[in-house]
Formats: sequence, C-alpha cells, structure tokens
Amino acid sequence: MELSPSDSKELVPGEASQPPLPPAEQKYENLPPLVRGWMLMPRNRQIGLAAILALTVAVIIAMLLWAKEPQYAMLFGEMPEKEAGEVVAALEKLKVEHYIDPDNGSIRVPADKVHELRLKLASMGFPKENGTGFEILDKENGFGVSQLVEGARYQRALEGEIARSIMTIKGVKAARVHLALPKESVFVRQPKQPSASVVLDMQPNHTLEPLQVDAIARLVASSIPQLQPEQVSVVDQRGHLLLGTAEESENNLTLKQFDFKRQIEEHLIERVENILSPVMGSDGMRTQVSADVDFTVTERTQEVYNPDQPALRSEQNREEQSRGAGPQGVPGALSNQPPPAGVAPEVTNANQPGQPGGQGGQTAGQQTGPTTTNKSATRNYELDKTISHSKLGTGVVRRVTAAVVVDNKRVLQADGTITTQAYSDEELGRFTNLVKEAVGYDAARGDRVTVTHAAFRPEEAAPPVPLWEQPWFIPLVKYAALALVLLLLIFGVIRPIIRGLTGEAQRQKEAEEAAKAAAEAEAAAAAAAAAAETLALTEGGEAREGVLAGPEGEPSEEETEAIEEDELLMLEAPQSHEKRIEFVQRAIDHDSKRVAQVIKNWMGSTS
Repeated sequence: MELSPSDSKELVPGEASQPPLPPAEQKYENLPPLVRGWMLMPRNRQIGLAAILALTVAVIIAMLLWAKEPQYAMLFGEMPEKEAGEVVAALEKLKVEHYIDPDNGSIRVPADKVHELRLKLASMGFPKENGTGFEILDKENGFGVSQLVEGARYQRALEGEIARSIMTIKGVKAARVHLALPKESVFVRQPKQPSASVVLDMQPNHTLEPLQVDAIARLVASSIPQLQPEQVSVVDQRGHLLLGTAEESENNLTLKQFDFKRQIEEHLIERVENILSPVMGSDGMRTQVSADVDFTVTERTQEVYNPDQPALRSEQNREEQSRGAGPQGVPGALSNQPPPAGVAPEVTNANQPGQPGGQGGQTAGQQTGPTTTNKSATRNYELDKTISHSKLGTGVVRRVTAAVVVDNKRVLQADGTITTQAYSDEELGRFTNLVKEAVGYDAARGDRVTVTHAAFRPEEAAPPVPLWEQPWFIPLVKYAALALVLLLLIFGVIRPIIRGLTGEAQRQKEAEEAAKAAAEAEAAAAAAAAAAETLALTEGGEAREGVLAGPEGEPSEEETEAIEEDELLMLEAPQSHEKRIEFVQRAIDHDSKRVAQVIKNWMGSTS
C-alpha cells in the first residue's frame, strides 16, 4: 500500500499557520520592532515614557557636564565695582570664560589660565594701584599754579605713599591716611603739633594685634616731621578705635605688661615640664605658674660729699682800723646832741706865732683817741662730691607660685598587666626640689612650690574614631551615591522602557520561534509517517497481523505498541511531540537507509 503525499499529510499535523495580525497592527507591520512598539503604545503611556526619558537624559547630561566642568580659580579678589567692570570687559575682549563669585564678588577663570591672564591684564594696567603717590607730582602743572595747590598736592601724595606702605601689612585690604599739618610760623610762640588719622579696611576674618596697631602709628609718626605717635589715631572699617587717646596708650601699656607677665609664666611652665616629662610623661602632669611682676618705675638722684678730703678753693682776708673820739658824756638824749655850729674862720692857739708847741701840742694830744680794728677772712673749700641718677628697671619678679599635679605612676606587673600606684612622699619631695630649681625658687621673696598627686588619666583607651567621621567616608558615599543613581537610571528606567518599546518585536520573535518549532515537529511527523509506510509496504499486512496477533485472539504487547504508533501518527496534540520523536528515532535505528530514502522522497514531493 502506497500513500500519496496528500494522504501522508492528512496523517500528520499540517504546517502551522501564523494567526493574522489585528487590523490596528497591520499598518505598522513593516516598521522596525522598536518603532512599531512605540506606535502601538497608548497615548498616556507615550507621554509618561517621554517624560521619563527626557528626565533621564537631562540627569545624564548634567552629570557629564559636571564631570567635564573645568576647575575655576580666583583671578582677582574683591575689587571696586568700576575696576571690576573694566577687568570683566578685558576678559570678554580676550574671549576667556569667567564668572563672578556671588559670595565674595571675586572674578574666577579656568585654573590653567590664571597666571597667563594675570600677566596679560598686568600689561593692560590691571589691577590698578590703590591710592595716589608721588607720581602725581610728575604731571605737568599749568602756568600760574598757586602755592596752596602745590602744598595740597604734595600732602595728597604723601598720604598716598603712607597708605601704600600700610597696605603691605598682612590682613590690611585698603587704607586711607589723613594728615593735619599746621603751617609753620616764626611769630607763633607755641606752634601746634601735627596729627594724623588712619582708616583701615581689613580682610575678612583678619584682625590686628595691639602691637601691630602701635607699629602702624609709629610708621606714620616716623614719616612726618615732629609728629608724635600719641597724635596718631587708627580706626577700622567698623568704626572701632584701635589707637587714639592717651588713655588708649595706657591701656596698650597694660596689655603689654599682661603679655610680659604671661610670657614669664609660660617660660617657667615650659621649664618645669621639660624637667619632669622624661620621668612621668607629658600627659602625666599638669603645671600652673603664677608670677607677681612689679612694673613700678622708680627714678632716684643722689649727691654724696666726702668730708675727709677737703681742698682750699679760694681765700679772702679783710682788715680795717679807725681812730676817733669815742662816745662821751652821760648816756641819754642830752649827750647825744649834735655839736654846736662852727665859727668861720676858726682860729686856734696852735697857729699863733711865738708859741711853738704850746697850745699846738695840747691840741694834738686832745685829738688822739681809741683805735678800732676790724679783721675778716673768707675761705672756700672744694669737697669731693658724687652725683648719681638711677632708674630702677620695670618688670621685676617679686614672687613666684607654682603648682604641679602628677598622675599616679603606671607599674608593669609580672603577668603583663599595667596597674596604677601613687607616688611616695619621698618621690614627691624630689619632684618638689626639681620644680624649685626650675622656677628659680627664692625663699627670701616668699616663693612657694606645691607638688601633689592625683589620678586624672582614664584607664580605658580612647574610643576609636567612628567610621562616618573618617576623612574618606564622605567622598566615598558621594561617589557610591552617584554610581547608585546611574545604575537605577539604567536598570530601573532605561531598560524597562526599551523592553516596553520592544515588547511587540519580542512577541513577533516568539511567534516565529513557535512556527519554527511546529515546522520541525511536522517534519519529524512526516518522517515518521514515511518510515511507517515503508515498513508496512515491506513486511506486508499478513506478517504484521501474525506478529501482532496473540494466541487467543487478544492483542499482544507488540500489537498494542503498533496500534499506539498508528494512533500517534494521527495525533496533533502538543503532548505527543516527544513520543513522535521517539518513534522516529526507533525507525532510524531499525533501518536508517530506508528512512533517509523516504525523507528524500517526501522532500521531493513537497517541493
């Protein structure tokens, strides 16, 4: 019995035919799968996916721009607005990317071009120097300039030069100087003293120490003739008086004294720690020193004479003698009457001729009276004299008080553990002597040193720094979060969108694979049918019936399997595919040449 190709096709499942596409999908059949999936998607879903895709692309672009953004560095700091505008115009002319920092107003440019741009802008005259110095005198003066204008111009130049010198100090951003210079005159008995005022504009987070303010005042005073530092006032941009009146000078002197006292105490503390730290460690003691310093200013002038070595410097002698009538008569008013009036010419007996020596001798005897002698002597001696002027120095240490607290000493035990133990009185006494020698102990001035022990160090070790406080933790979290966002965008947004758009293409691919599998099954079934037909024609129906029939007319096991095989050829259920494959394998094992010939005949008939 020979089966035609049409009959064999009826015995096995026919060729699987694909179901027709819906009418809405037929017009997009020739489009790519991604485009076809997008066109078949509902409108609201298309809008949502478009928004998600736009957001994803924006995030990716922002991250790429952030990664490729050049590093900017400050070109110039805070500048006057007019000068900053000129610098920005110059940068735009040079076609250089720049921006102005909104926080501090500084101009920033790419970091790799900072030095090059500074050189180019310097050739253009930027930044301009603050203030006006002596270069103002280089300008040509017009004819007929008055002396007043010349003096004002010179004073302005002098103020500018002093301001430039002050701005060289670290922390000073800008400075202005005002000078009050009185006009000199020879007709004024008490001329006025010059004065000056300085206004400082400090950098952010910068302050001047009192010694720096005093240095500025002395700088200004040294630049102006006859200007004293006490006549200089210094003010900052907030209106705080840094240096001004005599009271301020006294306060500065007090601050200097306090700093001097603190330096002495710190020096003594350092000496104590240097001598005790090798014994008990730097963290095993606490030291405090208080110094009583005398800042009294004492001046003394002394003259000392040496009476043991006199020297005659000059001598003056005086001697006087006088003769005349002494006082006569009874003491009283009558004896003190003036003499009577004289008679002219007066004639005496001594002048008469012929009487030599008569009355004349008597007159001479009458004029002889007592003699008065007066002697005086003045002698000047030069003595050895010593004049001494002494000024006692300030900052004399009158008393020192030191206190030292030492921790318990640590003792290593035999088992390797460490225990604490207090120092003995003998050891504390040795420490006290060391401290006395270190601070220069003087019992005469009342110095006092105290050394005691107390446990103040904790036994447990310091806890480790937490992980989140490590310096590398924050950057690591930053980059990990960045990587996580990228992964979420890729696997949570982009990949589902692509899958959704390509779902139709995937379904089409699955349908093609199913059709291919069905074709393979049909080919196997056809081969099985051909093999069965060949076996039936070769062996004949009678032999087959004899072999398959049992002794009692009941179907044997071989007959049952043959019946199942015949029924198998007519089954089209999917679960019979494996059995068909098994049947074909048995046919091939039984006679492979015949199976191959049948398959060739089947292929020729189907073509």
